[in-house]
Amino acid sequence: MSTSQTEQALPTSPLLQRPGAVVGTGRDAGVAAHYGDPHREQRLLEEGLACVDLSHRGVLTVTGPDRLRWLHSLTTQQLVGLEPRQSRETLILSPKGHIEHALHVVDDGETSWLTTEPGAQEAVRSWLDSMRFMLAVEVADRTADIAVLGEPVGTESAAGEPLAWVDPWPNVVGDSTTYGPAEHPAAGRAWRELLVPRAQLEDRVGSRPPAGQWAAEALRVQAWRPRVGAETDHRTIPHELDWLRTAVHLHKGCYRGQETVARVHNLGRPPRRLVFLHLDGSGHTLPEDGAELSHDGKVVGRLTSVARHHEDGPVALGVVKRTLDPGAVLHAGSTSAAQTLVVTP
Repeated sequence: MSTSQTEQALPTSPLLQRPGAVVGTGRDAGVAAHYGDPHREQRLLEEGLACVDLSHRGVLTVTGPDRLRWLHSLTTQQLVGLEPRQSRETLILSPKGHIEHALHVVDDGETSWLTTEPGAQEAVRSWLDSMRFMLAVEVADRTADIAVLGEPVGTESAAGEPLAWVDPWPNVVGDSTTYGPAEHPAAGRAWRELLVPRAQLEDRVGSRPPAGQWAAEALRVQAWRPRVGAETDHRTIPHELDWLRTAVHLHKGCYRGQETVARVHNLGRPPRRLVFLHLDGSGHTLPEDGAELSHDGKVVGRLTSVARHHEDGPVALGVVKRTLDPGAVLHAGSTSAAQTLVVTP
């Protein structure tokens, strides 16, 4: 089944019937981009009052006694010994160490629940199935009956509540390292994703105001939080995005792509680096995701995620050459952009 067929098969989110809902496009098609006032929605999220419809995310389960040991052997993070309701973020890399998928993992003691970027669940399920061999594991796609709901809460769900994946960003998880400044602007950030039966999604939201993807993405950009399909391309390695801090264990057993992770960590710096950008907002429009970034007439990188923050105005994440002067003013077309280091040169 193709990605487009998988996405089309999903039920329409009931939250799109809320007043003012405007349907998202691109990677966030199928849920609301906003409900009429993206800046207010950002403020409500920061205040812990709103929630975000993430029902377009893929949901997989892995069952069987070998599930955690098996997932541990295939991906970048330490998963053996994961306790019920504990969360981890882990990456699937190519044989050359390039990021293919990011998995949000939470185990309930009998089943490991994985969520993926929208539409990626079929590719992940197919690859996991191809790697089962003789182990006692079963992989199932639960996207059609389980939805994801994001909320600004930083704690595990309690007994009797829906299972929740708690985002570790920007903490250093396990035996890992950072490639950015010691003082991270997102320290203390709270975010989790509840796994809710689709039929109960609207009831779970209740009277809380919903916030759209524009609000959630603006806060993600402000937190320097990378996202597969946005900050990544076919040659991205975790070091370029400071993604080792939450998703990569540096001293675990072999997994696909480990050689690249170890070599870059031990011998040098990554060829590119993530930057946070303040954009000139004097124009009527902003550059789009994917726009080229240039300096002195030469292309030095690309914009990856562009947003309007309710306090800081137009902001973005971008990936540039490691050797670029950190003080250089960049341009995306006619829009100038000032760098803040996310990954140090």
